[in-house]
Amino acid sequence: MTSGKPAPISRRERPAKPALTREGIVEAALEVMRAEGLGRVTMRRLAQQLDTGAASLYVYVRNTAELHALMLDELLAGLDLSPVTAEGNWRDRLVTVLWSYVRVLTEHPELAQSALVTRPSGPGYLNLVDGLLALLDAGVSADRASWAVDLLLHFATSTAAEQGTRQRAIDAGEEEDRLAETIASTSAARYPHIAALGLDLLSGPGPDRLTWGFNVLISGILQTPRPAPDTAPGSA
Repeated sequence: MTSGKPAPISRRERPAKPALTREGIVEAALEVMRAEGLGRVTMRRLAQQLDTGAASLYVYVRNTAELHALMLDELLAGLDLSPVTAEGNWRDRLVTVLWSYVRVLTEHPELAQSALVTRPSGPGYLNLVDGLLALLDAGVSADRASWAVDLLLHFATSTAAEQGTRQRAIDAGEEEDRLAETIASTSAARYPHIAALGLDLLSGPGPDRLTWGFNVLISGILQTPRPAPDTAPGSA
């Protein structure tokens, strides 16, 4: 007669866990981020997700900063870079690619904030940079292009981090209303320039302002040569 209790399972009979890989760790990190937020993406949480020990993860990922960079690179692998080889004005195509980058980061504002200080170096990021350089090559000298790509990506990253965070903030609408009220009631005697422009300071939908910002930068890049080494601020 049996007791009705399930028979114990030998450790040898349990299915083997999938082997740890860097790709698997990144995939698990993205799953946790989407479900719980980037703040929950810790080595301990990933170890739980992957049914392993936290120490095992450090064989594949040095620290959280590197993990964030790998996560961003994985997201960048999905960017649409077809405008790089398409027909049409190179400036318009450049802005289109930059917009694709902004959209990815806006969907993950916490990761965008991390990207301000931690840069990926995988194929997703390298494909993006190479595509931007190819577009800049149509109208910008090589020495300016090498600095321009960093400037454009920094502007795009910081904008995505700011806008993505604002969109998810619970009191974002109230803050905007308070700012609008403050500007509308500003004293012309004390703040004449703010009062003169008024709510035009806050005008224009986000996409128009961002596109304008990209075009301002591109125009400046075209008109501004790199400084000679001996004339740079701080040079001896």
